[in-house]
Amino acid sequence: MKRRTKIILAVAALAVTTTAAIALKSGSSGKENTAESVKVTRGDVVEKALAVGTIEPEVQVSVKSKVGGVVRQMLVQPGTFVRAGAPLMEIRPDPTPVELVDARRQLQLKEIDLANARREMDRQKALTDRDLAPMQALESAKRTLDEAELQVRMAREKLELLQSGSIRGTAGAESMVRSPIDGFVLEKMVETGDPVTPLSTYQEGTVLMRMADMGHLIFRGSVDEIDVGKLHEGMPVEIKIGALPNARIQGTVRRISLQAKKAENATTFPVEITLTQTSGATLRAGLSANAEIIVRRRDHVLTVPERVVTFNGDTASVEVPGPDGARVRRRIQTGLSDAVTVEVTSGLREGEAVLEKPVKKIE
Repeated sequence: MKRRTKIILAVAALAVTTTAAIALKSGSSGKENTAESVKVTRGDVVEKALAVGTIEPEVQVSVKSKVGGVVRQMLVQPGTFVRAGAPLMEIRPDPTPVELVDARRQLQLKEIDLANARREMDRQKALTDRDLAPMQALESAKRTLDEAELQVRMAREKLELLQSGSIRGTAGAESMVRSPIDGFVLEKMVETGDPVTPLSTYQEGTVLMRMADMGHLIFRGSVDEIDVGKLHEGMPVEIKIGALPNARIQGTVRRISLQAKKAENATTFPVEITLTQTSGATLRAGLSANAEIIVRRRDHVLTVPERVVTFNGDTASVEVPGPDGARVRRRIQTGLSDAVTVEVTSGLREGEAVLEKPVKKIE
């Protein structure tokens, strides 16, 4: 009895296993016969070249002082708009002991020359009054006296400028740094009390502030050498700013550098793009941005995803469903591609189904 029961259970288990295998095979076969497909649709295909860079002012200047010393007073702060010629900060001269001593000695020497010139003038005048010297000698002595007085005045003003930073009658104009342009103060590089090296013919001088005309912003960036051959001045550009995802910025290519730059084993070419439309977005200097330069575009054309197209040399083909459900390969002609969508110029109709490429199984 027990043996008979074991035989019945074994037969039942075999039947269940066989039924499951048949069902699995049937389901798998049905899945293979039902291939995924996409429709041929109409759309826009745009070929773009990507430039990476920042939004920058077209005119940006570094403010420097022609007078050395220390910062006495800051008159403006970053973000302030100033007109050309407006005071930015005051510099208090801070001469070295050697400079002060030299200025005093120069003044003393000029005063000695002035005293000698006056004595010579008096002597020549006395000789001329007694007709013992020609009038030309008196006039020469007078010119020498005038030059000596001028030299003394210059030496005294130089000493006053070193000591107090101003000259009597000029209200300290020489120690005031003024704005070179109409624009905004972007950043200040010094604080009150910081030393300042003057701008001269043999040294660059300390940068005190950076200013820019924020009314004229441009995009400065670089494009890969693969794309630079497709570009030319005047091409339309769409600029996307990460910090302003909703901003729609338009522009045109203004300049493409003739000289490449090497950075991290990559060759790029600097480009400048003029902003033509900002749609009211508030732009700030230094914003990171990507510029999509429109190289070519096709509007309202037949398109399919490029993944369903098989390229073999100069030919392109797709697979379409046949009358019996088989996969039929059809040759097509393609046009512009943006690496995701490709234009179909012939071989397919709008709304026609195109099969996805079969997935290769990894054994």
